[in-house]
Amino acid sequence: MNFDHLLLTVNDGVATLTVNRPEKLNALNDQVVDQLHRAAAQLAGDPAVKGVVLTGAGPKAFIAGADIGELAKQGVLQGRDRSLAGQRMLAAFEHMGKPVLAAVNGYALGGGCELAMACHLRIASENAKFGQPEVKLGITPGYGGTQRLPRLVGKGNALHLILTGEQIDAREALRIGLVTKVVPAAQLLDEADKLMRVILANGPVAVKLAIEAVHRGLEMTLEEGLALEADAFGLVAATDDMKEGLTAFLEKRAARFAGR
Repeated sequence: MNFDHLLLTVNDGVATLTVNRPEKLNALNDQVVDQLHRAAAQLAGDPAVKGVVLTGAGPKAFIAGADIGELAKQGVLQGRDRSLAGQRMLAAFEHMGKPVLAAVNGYALGGGCELAMACHLRIASENAKFGQPEVKLGITPGYGGTQRLPRLVGKGNALHLILTGEQIDAREALRIGLVTKVVPAAQLLDEADKLMRVILANGPVAVKLAIEAVHRGLEMTLEEGLALEADAFGLVAATDDMKEGLTAFLEKRAARFAGR
């Protein structure tokens, strides 16, 4: 499948998906949102892809936000539909059943910050900037910022960013838990690939169920979440991967997981 504004490469199980609109700082217009949604579906269904690294083209931006020209023309119903379309696209990455890592190489503002938050992990280059500046334009976050941000950084930090519209640098993003690692810009993609391969060396079924348990458990009571965890623990007991992982540990060798 060809995409006008996306670049896709796959190397030994790791797909690198790049939003390629550098002349617009990789801003999310309706076309890019649609292409990202279709790309997520394609990657989810491709057995050759085990994990996804998402990044932006050029040295300045991961995704600098939505396309303001489109937003300026929207009415009530069009605005709601645009928000729902963006939310569906983000959910396609969040729930694709494979680990997704955002490699944030520059500005991650508005919809770009929201897309990064829908990924399971985020690492940033030293020159990355994060923010939800929508209120400065008289609008609210529409792609999940009001929901995912407080879940990641807490209510107080989230409200500060959303209500002020301020940008924060990579070090502050690390401090509040928005990203898990900050690296030099020249090393970002290598570090993202390295981290993804650490994840992919583990049992694929276990990784998938662990992601699901964390996401679903956040919406449950502690008791319900623990029951969900017990279900996942029971499911992996029926897999060949569990037998291989435990046997490999006892035999003091590297496990050879098959994903079943």
